[in-house]
Amino acid sequence: MRLDDYAKQDALGLAELVRKDETTPAELRAAALEGIAKVNPALNAVLQVLGDRSQAEVASGVPDGPFKGVPFLIKELMCHAAGVPLDFGSRLAKGVVFGHDTELMARFRRAGLVLVGTTQTPELGYNPTTETVLHGPVHNPWMRGRSAGGSSGGSGAAVAAGIVPIAHANDGGGSIRIPASCNGLVGLKPTRDRVPNGPDASDPLFGWGVELAVSRTVRDTAAMLDAVSGPDVGAPSHPVPPARPFLEEVGAKPGRLRIAFTARPASGKAIDPECVTAVERTAALLEELGHDLVEAQPPLDWDAYLRGAHPVWAAFTARGVDTIAQLTGRVPSLDTLETATLSCYLDGKKLLATELLEALEYVNSLSRAFGAFFEQYELLLTPTIARRPVPHGEMNQNKPGITAWEWTQHAFDLVPFTPAFNTTGQPAISLPLHWSADGLPVGVQLAGRFGAEATLLRVAAQLEEARPWRDRRPPVHVASTVAVAT
Repeated sequence: MRLDDYAKQDALGLAELVRKDETTPAELRAAALEGIAKVNPALNAVLQVLGDRSQAEVASGVPDGPFKGVPFLIKELMCHAAGVPLDFGSRLAKGVVFGHDTELMARFRRAGLVLVGTTQTPELGYNPTTETVLHGPVHNPWMRGRSAGGSSGGSGAAVAAGIVPIAHANDGGGSIRIPASCNGLVGLKPTRDRVPNGPDASDPLFGWGVELAVSRTVRDTAAMLDAVSGPDVGAPSHPVPPARPFLEEVGAKPGRLRIAFTARPASGKAIDPECVTAVERTAALLEELGHDLVEAQPPLDWDAYLRGAHPVWAAFTARGVDTIAQLTGRVPSLDTLETATLSCYLDGKKLLATELLEALEYVNSLSRAFGAFFEQYELLLTPTIARRPVPHGEMNQNKPGITAWEWTQHAFDLVPFTPAFNTTGQPAISLPLHWSADGLPVGVQLAGRFGAEATLLRVAAQLEEARPWRDRRPPVHVASTVAVAT
């Protein structure tokens, strides 16, 4: 299959070609590997190319799932495949291998996806960009030298560049939505516990961390949620199951909705005018589509939020570092960890249990306040992040002398719109509805009520139909005939 033909299709489109015998999983795998070889030197997004493993998967027969034969990449954080190393973006973890699939990986396989490689993440996922000491920066395919977002930046860049149509991503403070915005993709953070984290974890980040993917189309995202959602054995909790498959929501009429919108971050800091324009234009489009738009936002004291979020992230980092150190026998230090990560680790080790409980009590109060707000509105529209994709180096996790608290403030200031919905557990989606004057994607976020992915997907599909984006291609792309600088 020619790369141009391969890249025209979304994941469901490729699977349909396989079902019609117009292509084969082997041909799709070959196209993906050709794409990696062509553009990854310019992106640094894909870490491991699983050529022999993917060939064996195809040869043994691909399950007849909704994504039969579709090439796939997983991020090297949380989700893992048996026998495939993952390093969490850290020198401390280099060489870690698990002998089993996570439940999510098993579901990816049953859906028919063929694992062809792994993608970069910042160290332990605690950075809204992907630039590591271990592997270097991931480049944005729309403009090299700019961030591809984080912490699923490798997956975001790979999908935008056409290497694969959909790739694994996860989200503890915006890490699906941020790279979706930076790379011009669809990125849905599902409701807390909609997608399983077992068997190695129950509720990462006390439930803030969730799993899914980044894709180029709303229907691929909906179909992926259908394929992997539902509790695994022993799951601690699960939201109410959907009334029907999520894919059936794509194209369904959403009705006339009351939608709040704001471009003012709770931090009170100025944001990029392009992000404001993206929200204003989307609000106007939603009104044209028959919805009622009201400028409003839920109550959020930014300083209180950061002081609640910091202990959660510090405790999670500390536990993660200790676990990895036990697996590798390495000692946490500036030789094995980036400066901000080590600072967060040390902060986490000093935390009192009562301090963590105090932070979690704040989380509960925020969930109640947001819940009351969403009794008045079905959805909230915001920018996804506060800036266009930033130049490499602005979010330096290895900045000498940086403290844990300084890093938390710095990281969250770039993404003041995404993390609250990890805290409350509500679903939120980033959509590529705007490009800046200099050609960079600028996403908008829609957040919904707890468990209401169906509403988000209906409106997202409505916007996709009104302002299609899937044919937009970045300069660094597998189907490009222009030589890519490396």
